[in-house]
Amino acid sequence: MKLLLLSALLALQVPAPAPVQTPAEKPKEKPAEKPVYDEQADARAQVQAALARAKRDSKRVLVQWGANWCGWCVKLDGACKKDKDLSRALLYEYELVKVDVGRFDKHMDLAEKYGAKLKDSGIPYLTVLDGDGKVLANQETGALEVQGEGKHDVAKVLAFFKQHEAAKPDGAKLWDAALARAKAEGKRVFLHFGAPWCGWCHRLEDWMAQPEIAALLAKDFVDLKLDVDRATGAKEIQARFPRSEKQGIPWFVFLDGEGRELIDSSGPKGNTGFPQADEERAHFRTMLEKARQKLTAEEIGKLVDSLAPPKK
Repeated sequence: MKLLLLSALLALQVPAPAPVQTPAEKPKEKPAEKPVYDEQADARAQVQAALARAKRDSKRVLVQWGANWCGWCVKLDGACKKDKDLSRALLYEYELVKVDVGRFDKHMDLAEKYGAKLKDSGIPYLTVLDGDGKVLANQETGALEVQGEGKHDVAKVLAFFKQHEAAKPDGAKLWDAALARAKAEGKRVFLHFGAPWCGWCHRLEDWMAQPEIAALLAKDFVDLKLDVDRATGAKEIQARFPRSEKQGIPWFVFLDGEGRELIDSSGPKGNTGFPQADEERAHFRTMLEKARQKLTAEEIGKLVDSLAPPKK
C-alpha cells in the first residue's frame, strides 16, 4: 500500500516550491543623485562668502551659471568631477559657486552685475572673479566643447582655469607681515598649517572666520594661515616645527611677536587638529589661557564652548 502511494505521488511530479526572496536579497535601489544646482540657495550670499574665502586664501571665485534641466550644465559639472586635473584645479585654485538661473528667471540681476550674458550665450556659463569681486573673465562654454561629440574638451576647460588662477601666496611674506603686525600691536600670532584637501583644516578656518569668533580672537591674535601645498616657502616654515610634520594638519601654534613658540596644538593625546572632542577642547583652553593678554576667562569659555559638537 505504501509503495502504491509513493508511486502515485511521484507520478504527480509536483514542482518544488520557489525559494522565498528575503529582503536582503532584493536588488538595492540606487540612491537618487544630488542635483547639481541648489534651487533654494541664496546665490548672492554664496558668492559673498566665496569672495571672502578667495581673498583670504589668494584664490579666484568661479561662478558656474546653469540649471538642473540643462544637460550641458550637468555634463560640465560631471567632467569637472571626473577628470583629476580639472577637479584639482577647482579644489586648489577656485572657490566654486553654482548658481541656479531657473528658466532664466532667477538671479538674473546678479548675472547682470557681473556682466554674464546668459540669455545671449546660453548656459552653462562661467564667470571668474578676484577676491575683491572684480570680473576677470566671462566665458560662454560652447567654445569649450568637442564639436559633434556631445562633451566638453577637458584640455580647453583646464586651459581656461589655468589662465585665470591667482598667483600663489608667498609664505615668507605672510610670515614676516604677521610677525611685524603682532609686534606692532602687542599681540600673538595664531599660526595654522593647512591644505586644500584637508577637510578638518577648512573646519578650523571656517570656525575662525565666524564674525563673533574672529572678533574675540582678534583681541589677542594675528591670524596666519600657511597652505603647505599652495604657499611658496610654507613647507620650509613648517619644517621649523617638527611636531607639525609628524602629527599632520591642521596643526597650530601660538607665537609671540618675535616668532618664539608659546604653546602648540600637540596635546596629551597628540595633535588636537580641529579641537572638537572633550580632551581636544581642554588642551585648546590651556593654549588660550597661556597665550592670552586681553581675552577674559569668560571669552575663552565662549571660544571653547563654540567648538563643541551640537547636541543630538
